Amino acid sequence: MLNFPLNEQDTKRIWSASRNGPRLGRIMHPQWLGRIPFNTLISYIPVIATVVTTLFSVILARATLRYVEATDKGLALAREEFEREWSPELHLKLERVSASESRIVVTNLAKISVLLQMLQVRKLTMAVPSERILLNDPLVGGLTWTLDLGKKLLESTGDEFEGELAASMTFYASGRMFRTDWFRFRVQVREGRTVKIDPSNIPARRVRVLERKGPERRREFVQDVAGDAAVKKGESYFVTGA
Repeated sequence: MLNFPLNEQDTKRIWSASRNGPRLGRIMHPQWLGRIPFNTLISYIPVIATVVTTLFSVILARATLRYVEATDKGLALAREEFEREWSPELHLKLERVSASESRIVVTNLAKISVLLQMLQVRKLTMAVPSERILLNDPLVGGLTWTLDLGKKLLESTGDEFEGELAASMTFYASGRMFRTDWFRFRVQVREGRTVKIDPSNIPARRVRVLERKGPERRREFVQDVAGDAAVKKGESYFVTGA
């Protein structure tokens, strides 16, 4: 047995450890769990369940927000793709056929079919179109439609003209009326003869819907004749003439 000299501080430290050692051992012993009443443990279960439910609710809420954001982005892309494929889009081109005649070429660049209604031609210096041609011709998607203007272009420009003309088309598509942007062309006329017609390199805007003020009036292109001719039950009618 080894003997070490102990000072006063070491003696106090050993005495404190010998006095508190058994008490700390009793406190840290796992048997203290068995001394908690069973009712107290049961009362803690709803609290723990509430905390767990709250955590799961927060997680599900964040997942739902992410799903909604992803869905909105998907719908926006789908709508943009649908509008790109099925929105009406026409291209107008003015061509010189001869010195006294010209023609307009309309190309349907979209998939949807349209019904051409009116062609307008004007000078850029004039606010009102100098020529309006009423139409009622269908144009299927991907096809081209032409119209010979004859001498109507010279009537708009006169015998001497050098400047820009603009042309626009009004049409029906999907039950709504649209109008294209003004397509510009550089025209030169000398002594009543068309010298040249060149398109201007100015980008055109997309077609826009023509909004009407007041109640909407839609014209039916197809009418049920048999349904209109049928006599309602309880009504009487007379036929005059032989």
